[in-house]
Amino acid sequence: MGRADPDSDGPDRTEPTRVQAVGLKRAWSGMSQTHTPGLATSRCSSSCPFGATRDPLRGRRTIVIRGHNQTSSSPFTEKHSIDRYQRDSWLYQHPSLQNHTFCGANDSNSIRDDDIALQLPELKNLLEVLKERRRRRGGGGDGEVRGPGNVFLVGTGPGDPELLTLKALRVIESADLLLYDRLVSNDVLSLVGDDARLLYVGKTAGYHSRTQEEIHELLLSFAEVGANVVRLKGGDPLVFGRGGEEMDFLQQQGIQVKVIPGITAASGIAAELGIPLTHRGIANSVRFLTGHSRKGGTDPLFVAENAADPDSTLVVYMGLSTLPSLAQKLMQHGLSPNTPAAAIERGTTPQQRMVFAELKDLVDEVASLELVSPTLIVIGKVVALSPFWPHSSNEVNQLMESELSC
Repeated sequence: MGRADPDSDGPDRTEPTRVQAVGLKRAWSGMSQTHTPGLATSRCSSSCPFGATRDPLRGRRTIVIRGHNQTSSSPFTEKHSIDRYQRDSWLYQHPSLQNHTFCGANDSNSIRDDDIALQLPELKNLLEVLKERRRRRGGGGDGEVRGPGNVFLVGTGPGDPELLTLKALRVIESADLLLYDRLVSNDVLSLVGDDARLLYVGKTAGYHSRTQEEIHELLLSFAEVGANVVRLKGGDPLVFGRGGEEMDFLQQQGIQVKVIPGITAASGIAAELGIPLTHRGIANSVRFLTGHSRKGGTDPLFVAENAADPDSTLVVYMGLSTLPSLAQKLMQHGLSPNTPAAAIERGTTPQQRMVFAELKDLVDEVASLELVSPTLIVIGKVVALSPFWPHSSNEVNQLMESELSC
């Protein structure tokens, strides 16, 4: 992941078509704005921070929408954040740690290893507590115990807790242990039951708090002692969430796995912005891509040739760092430089920011606004149907009419 490189060579800005937006709802110049979460009630004017302003250097409108939570901290768990350690504080309360001094190393591997060592005593203690509880519930005297517990792979959606399913909420509230990723929002984590234990296993560029193999072993160890273990993932657990790998591993060990789907970022964020991923006569299919390859690197987008389809919508997850390569390849393989596109940072949260631009300008605009991970990228003619698209309604209507007449 990571941000787009502001020093990269971007396309020519001879005819910019930019929208920069922060917030969740539209605000048009001169239009009355009703109160909605994340936006103050306001009637916009040329001097109002909500509304449309004209960029004198570009000759096109730049629409800036600002929510009152714009400057607040990340809605997600960032590495070494205070929120994370407060949330997982039970892991660091073992008596053996009273005189422990944190290594303070600058090396990420050393920090990770030391953190795991600090957590180990309480993890072992929790295993013993759950094992004893399982034994008591199994009838005791003859040594018979219940079978293994269940593991739930739960999708928590793109960030807005109101997009959580009722089934996911019920499982979250009844869990013994929850292993959560970085992109599970803080608002969702606040719904966890008081008696449950939280354990952060998230990954960011350059720092993995747990390897995938270590996550597998944690899930297995706690399931084997009869615990109800919940694996919390942002979006949907089976869409670029490695949920399939965890499910396969556990099932091979005889552990029952139940998957509770979540609203994947493509659906949740597109709906928030009024972008239909498919539309009769404009987009007859949608394709999800990951911006990261299994082996890493900056140019994993070998499918760009097949993805350059003007009648399809392309949604790229984790594609911020590879956006320059992707945009260039798509245009090289025939996708029009004027194709509407959008990049949305922290979609559906109060900290949402977004850029709307034609494909040829998108890289420069993303770099200008310095969007950070997580950012979702949507490319296709359907983007022009969003109320945030900066072109005039006449241009959009002409697009619709030309496509429907084909």
